[in-house]
Amino acid sequence: MREKLTKSDVQKIEAEIEHRKLVERKELIEAVKEARSHGDLSENFEYHAAKKEKNRNESRIRYLERMLKTAIIVEDHSKADEVGLNNTVEIYCEDDEEVETYRIVTSVRGSSLNGLVSIESPIGKALLGHKEGDRVYVKVNDDYGYYVVIRKVIKTASEDGDQIRSY
Repeated sequence: MREKLTKSDVQKIEAEIEHRKLVERKELIEAVKEARSHGDLSENFEYHAAKKEKNRNESRIRYLERMLKTAIIVEDHSKADEVGLNNTVEIYCEDDEEVETYRIVTSVRGSSLNGLVSIESPIGKALLGHKEGDRVYVKVNDDYGYYVVIRKVIKTASEDGDQIRSY
């Protein structure tokens, strides 16, 4: 799947790759060497743990590099009164009779538990481009959906401060 990323996402991913290659890789190689020097490798837990951590770092680097190669760069083209990328939206859920607040973000930043919904998610897709007061149908699948009313749209000046989700 091609990730949709902002320019800021790309910069943060590039910075993480650089840090992992220049800092973490060296530290992990040293940890493997140190653990190897402790003797019999077949019973050396420290060696196996160090190798596993080194391999995890290398996997993360490959994953991020592959993500950047296939990424689609997205920008917010929403009007001043419309829901757009990195905007905070207060919605009223008709079924639950509850008010919820979300921030619309790219998929790598998405974290529904922290109120960050992806532009790829059903609610993210449904809200984009709508205005305060709009009643919006959120289609979850072919058999289920629900209505929400947009109560407030807060335009966000920047997207900085968010972490790229780590796997």
